[in-house]
Amino acid sequence: MARLQLDFPEDQYCFTTPLTVRVTDINGANHLGNDSMISMISEARARFLFEYGVPETERDGSGIIVTDLATTYRAEAHARDQLVFEVGVMDFNKYGGDIIFRVTRPRDRKLIAMAKSGFVFFNYLTSQVVAMPDDFRAKFSRVNWID
Repeated sequence: MARLQLDFPEDQYCFTTPLTVRVTDINGANHLGNDSMISMISEARARFLFEYGVPETERDGSGIIVTDLATTYRAEAHARDQLVFEVGVMDFNKYGGDIIFRVTRPRDRKLIAMAKSGFVFFNYLTSQVVAMPDDFRAKFSRVNWID
């Protein structure tokens, strides 16, 4: 099976947030565990959406739902490491797109991980995918579109 390759355009990153690896994030091999990395990616995503004024759910039941997640690991991280999560968006379509992540350790400038999380807009009351709201689209005018 071919290895997953994640490489994103530099100009699509528009938000950064620091997160610290906790002792409880460490697995049996004494480095940041996959499950904890997924939780940190989710936290970075939530901070990104909050910064851009995008609620995860609206009163009418609409919101964002994650459809997939791909992550590649490039180096280990350990307890108390400070990590920087660079976040952006790309590949918009009528219903959603991708949120992208680059995770680095500033202390030694090491690339720790790359990730991509697919999302669509979803109405939780009707359990249906809905079109991307115009106000969301307007926040990210530089993002590419795919059919």
